[in-house]
Amino acid sequence: MVITRESYEGCELCPRRCRADRAHGERGACGAGPRLRVARAALHFWEEPPISGEAGSGAVFFSGCPLRCRFCQNHEISSGGFGIDVSESRLARIMLELQGQGALNINLVTPLHFAPHVREAVLAARDAGLSVPIVCNTSGYERAEVVEAMSDVVDVWLTDFKYADPALAGALSKAADYPEVAATALSAMVSSVERAGGALMGEDGRMLRGVIVRHLVLPGHVDDSCAVLDRVWEGCGNAVDLSVMNQYTPNDLCLAAGGDLARAVTDEEYERVLDHADDLGFERMWWQQGGTVSESFVPSFDATGVEGPEL
Repeated sequence: MVITRESYEGCELCPRRCRADRAHGERGACGAGPRLRVARAALHFWEEPPISGEAGSGAVFFSGCPLRCRFCQNHEISSGGFGIDVSESRLARIMLELQGQGALNINLVTPLHFAPHVREAVLAARDAGLSVPIVCNTSGYERAEVVEAMSDVVDVWLTDFKYADPALAGALSKAADYPEVAATALSAMVSSVERAGGALMGEDGRMLRGVIVRHLVLPGHVDDSCAVLDRVWEGCGNAVDLSVMNQYTPNDLCLAAGGDLARAVTDEEYERVLDHADDLGFERMWWQQGGTVSESFVPSFDATGVEGPEL
């Protein structure tokens, strides 16, 4: 698959393959049209240690998302449309500005429904002196063909694997095909890293190249969490790092609906998932200790760092 601006005509960049003519102003299933849209660009300190370190990751948050997760913490930008239209030249300059602020990497958050713009921006930034790794921070709901097409401009894949159960994926994210799609995309991510020479860590513990699989434990759904870990282990083993998160925070929609998703994950639920990961044999695993249920993990989407000069 070749990623060009023509990809927005009858768009099939995401697994929904909605065929929207984004090039001429139609909105896709992701909510995006023809213009690159960014909600925030700033140092971010709340990723896994190999990504944020102590200096911070240069996070660029894109507007729109192919998923519709009921519990989304970023709904203001994922489905609410907040953001500012920018050119790929401005995006390239943003990357260089973040590098200048000391960012350990450029962390592109939910970027692949803008893959043509993002690809051009990364290449332009590299030509202008960008030297830190590029992180693709994704929901995991991606087409393997797009992953492969972007693999030469992405160094680190920071990907979710949300569900193993299609029914749960359909109910909570309107994507019953999520488990199969995410597994295929993850395989493509691992293959791209292997083609580049395998995972690579810096002397300071930074990930320079590799794959981190994130899983957010949802309250009341521990069995599915364990099934997700089974699937990741069977498909990848220790070719990936694993990050098991307990930071689930109910949003207003979940609080109003009640049920399990209106509460936090219990210590017992989280420990069951961590124990299962240990039993499977994951060697590089990240976890969160107590008190992580907080909206502090969600940055203020106020267009910080978005407007400014072109490259």
